[in-house]
Amino acid sequence: MSSHDLLIIVLFIGILVSFTPFLGKWLANVLQGKRTWLSPVLEPAERCVYRMAGVDPAREMDWKKYLAAVLLFNAAGFLVLFLSLLCQKWLPLNPAGTENMRWDIALNTAISFVTSTGWQFYSGEGPEGVSYFVQMTGLGVQNFVSAATGIAVMSALIRGLERRCASTLGNFWADLTRSTLYFLVPVSSAVALLLVSQGVVQSFDGPTAVPGMDDVAQMIPNGPAASQIAIKQLGTNGGGFFGNNSTHPFENPTPFSNMVEMLSLLLAGCACPYAYGVMIGKKRQGWIIFGAMMILLVAAICLSQWAEHAGNPLFPGMEMLEGKEARLGVTNSSLWSVATTASSNGSVNCMHSSMSPLGGGIALFNILLGEIIFGGLGSGLCGMLMFAMITVFLCGLMVGRTPEFLGKKLGAREVRWAMVGVLLPGIAVLAMSGLAAAAEAGRASICNAGPHGLTEILYCFGSQAGNNGSAFAGLVVGGTPFYSLLGGLAMLLARFGTIISVMIIAGSMASKKNAPPAQGSMETDNLMFMVLLVAVVLVVDALTFFPALALGPILEHLLLYSGAML
Repeated sequence: MSSHDLLIIVLFIGILVSFTPFLGKWLANVLQGKRTWLSPVLEPAERCVYRMAGVDPAREMDWKKYLAAVLLFNAAGFLVLFLSLLCQKWLPLNPAGTENMRWDIALNTAISFVTSTGWQFYSGEGPEGVSYFVQMTGLGVQNFVSAATGIAVMSALIRGLERRCASTLGNFWADLTRSTLYFLVPVSSAVALLLVSQGVVQSFDGPTAVPGMDDVAQMIPNGPAASQIAIKQLGTNGGGFFGNNSTHPFENPTPFSNMVEMLSLLLAGCACPYAYGVMIGKKRQGWIIFGAMMILLVAAICLSQWAEHAGNPLFPGMEMLEGKEARLGVTNSSLWSVATTASSNGSVNCMHSSMSPLGGGIALFNILLGEIIFGGLGSGLCGMLMFAMITVFLCGLMVGRTPEFLGKKLGAREVRWAMVGVLLPGIAVLAMSGLAAAAEAGRASICNAGPHGLTEILYCFGSQAGNNGSAFAGLVVGGTPFYSLLGGLAMLLARFGTIISVMIIAGSMASKKNAPPAQGSMETDNLMFMVLLVAVVLVVDALTFFPALALGPILEHLLLYSGAML
């Protein structure tokens, strides 16, 4: 690894840390209903949305009404998107002549974008993809509102932790509208303009036929890509406008666009723990959660970079270049693979299946952690806060004290639902991976034998249950409804099962009163707690997934270094 490679990594982490207070304070002000510098411009639009929807933003909801609003809104979004994909051939803005999507792929795609996953069983461009109209009004809209849904659920949990003897958690419609108008739209607009300046396409023109050297016409894709790419990165949605995602020069043309897109993967996720600290009035608490996430991120970056630069031991001195875009190089490809799996985004600029066993295993491990290394927008913080409650509970057991978190006693109800929220995605991954490995329909799609084939299956369901959306590339899943239907179920269980757990915890914590501080109470805003939190995350994940990982990427890594395989 050269000094230039190290500079890229240091610059990437440095920009993330330096932007965190600015974006975090901005997001906190939006969720608290405070006026921002955009208020004079956007307040009329906000009032118009409320009038059209018949919503009183000052009328707060208890956790049951808030949860019902979340589920109903997402169900309506799913239905609209599903029908749009089934009928896109007859809808306007379809210069590429895109056909109607097959029903099972349309079902999986609608679930995927509503759950902020961005998993795709289709190639982005061409007749088998998605039309411009559905890209904008279907996928693009869901990229905004699914991210805003995650922010809204996060804000409800934060209010539940911050309020005392309360029965309400805010108004879902107000949280959804404000986070979209005042945060997601402005930031994604700025990112889109930066991408357009670098040559990312943004047009309604259809594909252009260009004669090749052999006189055979090649169809060059086009479309409104920059606006879609900006929000899919920022909102941790994923889903490539083009088939090969950010390896495509129209989606990621320059080193600057590559850095902008990589930063966009994590910027909003980094802002969430800081916003949490501001909203509860304890910024140090927010930095501790941020620090735990950053430790896991930096460790993953270091291991992945070492694995990819070390290369294949049978060919010493050669980096892992298979499946990578030569103009981006190993460092940018490996860094992106960690950022996209840590942020629950799923966009890629290299093929993860072609990475070293350890490099691909790190990407898989990040996903299996439960999208808590910053994770999905809002959902990542919720996941880490549930781990924080579990950490407090375990430490309380060791010293024989009733666990307390932010001045409130944790009871069996909160700990039980925190465990459900943490373990449910893992249960979905292991159960469905086992079913796919046992069923003939599941095994028929595997392209590689041995541990790599098992990793393909684990990655497929881990990516969908982890709301990530990246694919390991190698599992032929588009030809059969088996994976599309099973994957759709995994996404629904993991996304909304976790949201239900979070909302129950939020309602329960909001109703509690302050517990008077006592001798021996565990501090949750110091370095010791941060280390304990990281340890609990790793132990829980190791207990859940180590046997499967040992048979997949770990075994493949050992076989590679023993010379038993290339």
